[in-house]
Amino acid sequence: MTTDVSRITVVDGDAARDIAVRKRDGAAPGVVWLGGFMSDMRGTKAEALDAWAAEHGRALVRFDYSGHGESDGAFEDGTIGRWLAEAVAVFTSCCRGPQVVVGSSMGGWLALLLVRALARRTATADATIAGLVLIAPAVDFTEALMWARFPPEIRHEIETTGRWLRPSDYDTGPQPITRRLIEEGRDHLLLGGLIETGCPVHILQGVRDPDVPWEHALALVSRLAQDDVVLTLVKDGDHRLSRPEDILRMLRAVEAI
Repeated sequence: MTTDVSRITVVDGDAARDIAVRKRDGAAPGVVWLGGFMSDMRGTKAEALDAWAAEHGRALVRFDYSGHGESDGAFEDGTIGRWLAEAVAVFTSCCRGPQVVVGSSMGGWLALLLVRALARRTATADATIAGLVLIAPAVDFTEALMWARFPPEIRHEIETTGRWLRPSDYDTGPQPITRRLIEEGRDHLLLGGLIETGCPVHILQGVRDPDVPWEHALALVSRLAQDDVVLTLVKDGDHRLSRPEDILRMLRAVEAI
């Protein structure tokens, strides 16, 4: 099930790009989908959320980051700050009233950064965040899950050539990891201190996740000391958590908020 695509222009410094958005009108609280690294808004979990929103008459907004899916731009130009600016622009332009933000993998990191960015705005917002559902949240992944784990030869390749093609088991093919992605990501690290969202947080994490270890989710929980946090560990779950039983867990988490 899909909705028609619209486009918004995001201007961030000297860079402007058109971002593809699919919006379903409905009741509040609405749902906002933030996808993962090299994923798009037509994936299994996003489509399942759209079908659920249609069935329950709930509003839903999903979009593709620049360099992803139906949006403009080159993937290798992407950084955490660039994709965060797009998430802020879509949220403020397309959402009204309370929202449950569902972030998968990189989208989990961006969801937490979105909360912080909105809290820093001085203008009154038309939309607020009522809760977060984070699926295998890859918080600080550019540093903690990439750079810190890369062997010296890969670090050298990134530093000297500007990128490294990371092999991937997913159908997206090799993932270009750029020096700019790594260096700019350091401006957005969260795990070095407390994270305050001011809303309920439900984390779904697969124990058999090869990309985001379940211990990483525990580290995130320890930083959310002021919030109401539920952590669900799926013993046989992988990184995608896209099986029917995983989808049901995600939808139940959204419904609970």
